[in-house]
Amino acid sequence: MNLLDVQKPYRYPLPRWVRDDRIKEWEGFSVQDERFCLEAFLGNFKMFQTAKIFLYNKENEETYVFEKTSFRKNWQLPQQLENASVECRGSGFFFRIHTWLKANTVKLDIDIAATRKQPAFTTHLAFAMGSRETTPVVVSLNFADRRNMYAYKALAAVRGDIVLDGRHVSLDPAHCSGIFRDYKGFFPYRMRLTSCGGMGFDDEGRRYGFHIVENQARETRKNNENVLWLDKRMTPLPPVLITMPGGPESDWVIQDLDGMVDLVFTPNTKNRFRANFFVAKGDFFAPMGYYNGMLVSAKGEQIQVRNHWGIGEKLYLRV
Repeated sequence: MNLLDVQKPYRYPLPRWVRDDRIKEWEGFSVQDERFCLEAFLGNFKMFQTAKIFLYNKENEETYVFEKTSFRKNWQLPQQLENASVECRGSGFFFRIHTWLKANTVKLDIDIAATRKQPAFTTHLAFAMGSRETTPVVVSLNFADRRNMYAYKALAAVRGDIVLDGRHVSLDPAHCSGIFRDYKGFFPYRMRLTSCGGMGFDDEGRRYGFHIVENQARETRKNNENVLWLDKRMTPLPPVLITMPGGPESDWVIQDLDGMVDLVFTPNTKNRFRANFFVAKGDFFAPMGYYNGMLVSAKGEQIQVRNHWGIGEKLYLRV
C-alpha cells in the first residue's frame, strides 16, 4: 500500500517528501494466553519513531513497559506484507517484524536487555496467517476527498516463546491468540482515536476476537474498521460509541445502535505516556484490563464476554 500514489491528496501540489512526511504509519500486535497479555507496536510518525511493548503477567499481576523513541529516520514500514521486514535497534533493544504472508505467517522478534528497573525480556512469536486459519479485514477510509487511511487486521493463532527474567514459557497455538494490525494514512494534523480490542474463547471453545475503533474518518455509518472474528470467520461491526462516564481510568462503555456490541472495559493497569516536543505533542493512554458484555456475529450468534482480557487505547497526537 503506497499512499504516495494518491493523486493530489491536498488542495495544492506539494513535493513528494512533504506528502511523505504527512503519512503516519504503524504496525501493532495483541497477544495473550492464560498467563500473559502482550501489546507491542512500531510507529513511524516521521517527526519521531517509537517502539513500545506492554507485558502483563496475569499470574502475579505485574506490568512491564519497554520503549524506545528516536528522532532520526532510521527505518520505514514496508509498503507490502507479502515478504518484508523492519527493525528497530538500539543499545540493549531489538524489535523486528517480518510480514511474510507468502509463507502464511507474520513473525515478531523482541530482545531487550535487563536494566536496573526491569528484567531482560525476549520473545519470538509467529502468527498463523493462512487462508484456512484466519479471515483478515482490509479497509480504506477517507478523512477528505483524497486523503485516506488504510488498515489491515487479522486474528490468528500464535505460537512462540517468552523469556522473562530467566523464566521460559512456550505459547501453545491452541490456547494463544493474537491480532496483527497494519496502518498507514494521511491522518489529520490533530489526530484523535479511541480503540478497544480483546480476544478469548467462547463457551463452546471457539476462538474469537474483536477490534473496535472510533476515529475521524467520514461516513462511519457506511465505512469503519470495526470487526469481530469468530471461529476463523469475520463479521463487520457497525459504528460504536465509546464513553467514559468516570474518566479514562474508570469503566469504558462500548455500545452500538444495532444491538451487536454491548461491552464494558475495566482498566486494570495504567500505561500513560505524555510528550511535548513544542512542534509536536502526544498523549497516549493504553490500559490493559478485562471486558464483559456481549457481541453478536453476522449469523446472529451471541457471544458472552466474561472477564476476557484486552487493551483500550486513547490517543491524541499533534504532529
